[in-house]
Amino acid sequence: MRSNYLIKIRGVSSNLTSQIKQKNKNSIKLENLPVYISLLFGITAVGAVLWFYFVTRSKSFLVLALCWMVLQSIMGYSSFYQNTETIPPRMMIFGILPALTLVLFPFFTKKGKTFIQQINLKKLTYFHSIRIAVEITLGLLFYYRVVSVYMTLEGTNFDLVSGITAPIIAYLAYKKCETNKKLLFGWNIVCLLLLLNVVVTAILAFPSPFQKLAFNQPNLAILYFPFNLLPTVVVPIVLFSHLAALKKLTFKNKTA
Repeated sequence: MRSNYLIKIRGVSSNLTSQIKQKNKNSIKLENLPVYISLLFGITAVGAVLWFYFVTRSKSFLVLALCWMVLQSIMGYSSFYQNTETIPPRMMIFGILPALTLVLFPFFTKKGKTFIQQINLKKLTYFHSIRIAVEITLGLLFYYRVVSVYMTLEGTNFDLVSGITAPIIAYLAYKKCETNKKLLFGWNIVCLLLLLNVVVTAILAFPSPFQKLAFNQPNLAILYFPFNLLPTVVVPIVLFSHLAALKKLTFKNKTA
């Protein structure tokens, strides 16, 4: 009995030791990351919020988004998300799910639907150009081995296409007097699918008990500030932008 107990204790101790070593290894990787990459993404995240505010002119959104960003920044900076052994993962419960709730909420309320209909669709389409900066950041993070190859063009992430084509589509759709709603609708569907592809892949390559991909080089960066703002702030805003555009385009007798 005593020998079995000692074996269990040693097993637990060994697991804890390996987890601590892995955590220290991950921290070293992030510490070696050039400062300009963190600055680039920090500016991108803040830029996404401010740009979306410029599109919507909603002070309520701005206040809510900034408060949410500050909260997520604190959680990322305090190493809260770096415990990847919890079930369900902390990032999912305290980051992604609340953000998803905020994204979907406006579609089920009267004020939310009014807010969506008042959005300038042309400006909203241009907004997706922010994804170019996001993809550049992901490419740099992959180079420094803190995100999976699946998050880049070398893998299965083709979201850069959305960012590059956004200004082109915005120009073509509004080139004539009548808005080309079919072009906007088709583009939003394609880009939404590209976004969902990245999100699903990112979850599968995220270091957690549910990880299925990229075990040698998982998506470590999103556990740390400011990169935890990608799944909790930037992606939700982009997702809402597509859903709002599609909702707006399906309304009859409404101007885009």
